Amino acid sequence: MEDIAHLATTFGDRFTTNLKSTLDNMSPQKWIRVIIVAGTYLLLRPYLMKLGGRAQMASYEDEHAATEAEFAAKAKISPNELRGNVNIPDDTDSEGEDEEGGGASSATDWGKKARRRQRDMIKKLLEAEERRLQESKEEEEDKDIEEFLIKD
Repeated sequence: MEDIAHLATTFGDRFTTNLKSTLDNMSPQKWIRVIIVAGTYLLLRPYLMKLGGRAQMASYEDEHAATEAEFAAKAKISPNELRGNVNIPDDTDSEGEDEEGGGASSATDWGKKARRRQRDMIKKLLEAEERRLQESKEEEEDKDIEEFLIKD
């Protein structure tokens, strides 16, 4: 622990000695040079910050545009599907996938049952919704006809 304290005092003593000798040996020409460099930095700093900000913003916009393009390419839902026109994908878990996958047999088989269950569930939900809509439509038609048949 004494070595660390000794090292710290040595650094402190050397720093003060070197700073004093540097300031004592400065000629007027060197002082003017230091003042010019510091003044130029202070004058140009706001412009350099704006330039750096513009470059950073352009870089961010390019990266953001690339990310958006990549996201749009990867998006699997179309606007029509959002509006209710859902297209159920065909059963693609047949032997034809092995040809597309490049021969990786065990890796592409993972999740095959889960994908089939998901497709079946979507089909059942859509059929149930269609039945419900059909029944509600029939009930509305019956109410319209009943209105004309019943006289008060």
